[in-house]
Amino acid sequence: MAASRGGWCLCDLLRLFYSLFFPGLIVCGALCVCLVIALWGLRLLLQRKKKSASASKNGKNQMVIAFFHPYCNAGGGGERVLWCALRTLQKKYPEAVYVVYTGDNVSGQQILEGAFRRFNIRLTRPVQFVFLKKRYLVEDAHYPHFTLLGQSLGSIFLGWEALMQCVPDVYIDSMGYAFTLPLFKYIGGCQVGSYVHYPTISTDMLSVVKNQNVGFNNAAFITKNPFLSKVKLIYYYLFAFFYGFVGSCSDVVMVNSSWTLNHILSLWKVGNCTNIVYPPCDVQTFLDIPLHEKKMTPGHILVSIGQFRPEKNHPLQIRAFAKLLDKKVVEPPSSLKLVLIGGCRNKDDELRVNQLRRLSEDLGVQENVEFKINIPFDELKNYLSEATIGLHTMWNEHFGIGVVECMAAGTITLAHNSGGPKLDIVVPHAGDVTGFLAESEEGYAETMAHILSLSAERRLQIRNNARESIKRFSDQEFEVTFLSSVEKLFK
Repeated sequence: MAASRGGWCLCDLLRLFYSLFFPGLIVCGALCVCLVIALWGLRLLLQRKKKSASASKNGKNQMVIAFFHPYCNAGGGGERVLWCALRTLQKKYPEAVYVVYTGDNVSGQQILEGAFRRFNIRLTRPVQFVFLKKRYLVEDAHYPHFTLLGQSLGSIFLGWEALMQCVPDVYIDSMGYAFTLPLFKYIGGCQVGSYVHYPTISTDMLSVVKNQNVGFNNAAFITKNPFLSKVKLIYYYLFAFFYGFVGSCSDVVMVNSSWTLNHILSLWKVGNCTNIVYPPCDVQTFLDIPLHEKKMTPGHILVSIGQFRPEKNHPLQIRAFAKLLDKKVVEPPSSLKLVLIGGCRNKDDELRVNQLRRLSEDLGVQENVEFKINIPFDELKNYLSEATIGLHTMWNEHFGIGVVECMAAGTITLAHNSGGPKLDIVVPHAGDVTGFLAESEEGYAETMAHILSLSAERRLQIRNNARESIKRFSDQEFEVTFLSSVEKLFK
């Protein structure tokens, strides 16, 4: 009897399922149709809003070109790309209206003055700033866990706020918020482009989690737990799928290096509209530094330029430098100095600097290591003019503007054998070397010893090669390649 009741119960459940399946399917279909109609109606409403807003005083419609850059006042390499891109488009399309979506809490005039002060860039036409109040939605501090997902979902809401305030004809995401692309393309009816500095997720990140390696984006407690590693890997794969989907909505994709190109092609699969556009580097500023070795001070100075962030891997520099001193390549050892130059953004960065100081003391090289925090540009330039070697130790740096600046200043560059430095920057020129690459502590120490053992004439030859090679990264080259890439958006 119990088996019979079980059989009847199962039959009842199946009947209930079949009786609800088709009505449920109809309801879901109706809801989807209603959603499509609502979105289409919203798109038409935004199109009318755009036409009324873009009409100029003489009755003609002006093209509105908007850049999504919530941190446009940050003063980094990404911001230099933004201002150079704006200047380039203003020269080509002077009649257009230019808009920048930003979340900065300063006036538009202050932002423009900051761009001129930091980058010596003055725009030829006015720019309208749309100030966003919900920028906190994309700040990583709000998402201690599932950071990628939280920031990406937050960017959708921030993008919605931007779209409701201004509907452009051309939308360019210049800061890596790919999840805003379908919003502006399908709801706003815009031509959309993106300049990718660094993929939000990469195949390298997937490999780190898959192989259970500890990294700055993969905590030790996760690597030690197979279950958590599996869960995180599934999370990463799902995120990579959606990241690829939203990225594929872009009509034009620009990437800053071969390394970024490879990852974007793998994830977004938009090879027909993707181009490398190297970021504009202010190489001209450093070209007035003489190439001959100045000897204002005895010995050799090794410099490192970069913010004190964990991924920059400053401990590797100090450990490799300690091994170099052990090799006694130069006597006395006190004639060798390692100068770490960088910016501290917050207390976490300051804590990292203190940890680096303690590491120097533990290795007994504190007398040979100096820290220069948030120094003026003129002082930075002076250190570069005195330096023999420029160090870079970040694994898979997407490009490496600091590496380019060191080469332009005339230092012998020793960069990490990965990412942009390996594929794009420290590459042979006219069949000769332009710098050196390394990976391990011993590799860095041996290569530094090799550079110091070279004759002054050979080092001068390498410096000349490096300077010739970095002309590819000038403002002028950026303007040509940028315009060539985005012209599709204006047809």
